[in-house]
Amino acid sequence: MHNFPVSALRSVELSTPDLSGSVDFYTRVWGLSVAAETGGKVYLAASGDDFHVLELKAGDKAELRKVTFRATSPDHLTALFKKCEAAGCTVMRPLGPADAPSGGQRFVVREPQGSVIEFVHGDLRKEGKAIANQVQRLAHVNINSSQIEALSSFYQNVLGFQLTDRSKMMAFLRCNDDHHAVVLAEAPVNGLNHIAFLMPDLESVMRASGRVVDHGHSIGWGVGRHGPGDNVFAYFVDPTGVVVEYTAEVLQVDDNYRFKGPDEWVWPPGRTDHWGIAPPKSEACKKAQLSIGFTGA
Repeated sequence: MHNFPVSALRSVELSTPDLSGSVDFYTRVWGLSVAAETGGKVYLAASGDDFHVLELKAGDKAELRKVTFRATSPDHLTALFKKCEAAGCTVMRPLGPADAPSGGQRFVVREPQGSVIEFVHGDLRKEGKAIANQVQRLAHVNINSSQIEALSSFYQNVLGFQLTDRSKMMAFLRCNDDHHAVVLAEAPVNGLNHIAFLMPDLESVMRASGRVVDHGHSIGWGVGRHGPGDNVFAYFVDPTGVVVEYTAEVLQVDDNYRFKGPDEWVWPPGRTDHWGIAPPKSEACKKAQLSIGFTGA
């Protein structure tokens, strides 16, 4: 088994111009629950063992404030900090106690293309479980990059991720048995493409999607099944313009998995997913996937 210095994607932090409205959407509609409110932030939990998977903070506009990964060990946390410094990352918060209610040790850096990344170890966990139709944890974060090969190299050579697959427009990177925890999308601007939330199964993706539709939010893309990762998906745009995805059945891989490149990830004309039944992505969804920038970048 590959010895990854990062063990998992833990959480994402967003700024929102309507904090109460965003909390309402992600709790009443999307299916998360409030874990804590402190320091001007609302921490939202899923049903799994992470203390929280989403942080919301009031801001002038919707932006990606931070992506948080869990380090495999204290030694890995220290080594990651040194490697990020050596790679030219801007240190936002040095290695030390975390100020979030989940605790643990952490450091925060801004990588060269502008996204803020936090690494933690020893943070609080809870007794989690899979609950039908409810989010279990984060599945992946998709980051837009105008220099995708450079950012892919950063994740591999500095953070220790492994490149699993490469389609024409996207690089898929893993840090555990999930096919990918980070996806990099080739784009004209750097920023957030979307956040994917893991559901227990396909039925939960379908029923949760129905719940969101019942609350007046149309599906932006899906329901379908991706190629790389083989996961099912349904995309929505939240009230502030952030694209969020329900997903399930993410392919589990090990070191024997055979990397496939753009020449192999090709659909027949007219298809947008593996099944061939998902309608084209909505224009609103495509626009939103290019509209969310990095805070302070």
